[in-house]
Amino acid sequence: MKKRIISAFTVLCVSSLMISSVVKSNNSNSENAFNATAGIVSMSASGLSNSDALVADSGAVQTAVADASKYGYTNVGMSIAEGNLNIREAADSEASMVGKLPENGAVEILGTEGDWYHIKSGEVEGYVSAEFIVTGSEALAKADEVATNKAKVTADAVHVRLEANTDSAILSNVFSGDELEVIAELGDWVQVNVDGETGYISAEFVECGIALPDAMTMSEARYGEGVSDVRVDLVNYALQFVGNPYVWGGTSLTRGADCSGFVLSIYSKYGISLPHSSRAQANYGTRVSTSELQPGDLLFYGSGGISHVAIYIGGGQIVHASTETTGIIVSNAFYRNPICCTSLLN
Repeated sequence: MKKRIISAFTVLCVSSLMISSVVKSNNSNSENAFNATAGIVSMSASGLSNSDALVADSGAVQTAVADASKYGYTNVGMSIAEGNLNIREAADSEASMVGKLPENGAVEILGTEGDWYHIKSGEVEGYVSAEFIVTGSEALAKADEVATNKAKVTADAVHVRLEANTDSAILSNVFSGDELEVIAELGDWVQVNVDGETGYISAEFVECGIALPDAMTMSEARYGEGVSDVRVDLVNYALQFVGNPYVWGGTSLTRGADCSGFVLSIYSKYGISLPHSSRAQANYGTRVSTSELQPGDLLFYGSGGISHVAIYIGGGQIVHASTETTGIIVSNAFYRNPICCTSLLN
């Protein structure tokens, strides 16, 4: 599990130096020298010469690098933790957290320090326990299994429409760097999934490609002045479940919930009972404008009626159970135009 691509390159370099010295020696010394390298490079017993075996190993390494590069990684590692994996500032379980890696999340392995990997994932760089990361062919197999086709927004702001034409009604707004799940590429338009609803975005303003889940920074939860302790606590509690699955009709924060199931389960911890329906939840609390939003308030979305709900976490962001593909995630609060907003924590 801990054989990594970078290690393989090191092995090849060391082995090449040894073989070079062998060539310069006599036959008996040559035989001894090859025996001495037996623990460094595994030579085939099927009739291949030592040099043949080295060429084969080199090809395997090049193949592994090529496979990883299609996902934008050189030395890819994949999380096998159940739920989120904490990313820490140092190689120590007591070190401060700098991010969270979702289940099946991908990392670029930069190095090792004891039982920890030094990694980078998305905007997060830090350390994760090597116990929960697979590498090499095992990581590539997992990457192939979980990779999805994404459309990354390249313009400052773009409309997602209900139909593939500019006269169609707007389903949502997306912003530079946002990623949408691709359903199909249709020439000038890309069909995408937005909270379980189908929309269309101009292909001119997105780049489509295969993507792997990556880490979320801790700084994505930001708060304004005058925010009560209960609001901060509620948001921190909700963010614990980022990366967990979306399950239609579910209310479990760990095994899976839909958008309203996620909200009702979060609020139940604070003594507030809500129905299992986003449309019904909109009738609870006090209506507030988007300029009045505080962490813990609810935003409601939909096309032709309320069909989705999210929790505002501050800094123009929300946490919500989005789709079966993305699970519970953090998004821009105005990736869609909210129908209404409510506050239950006044």
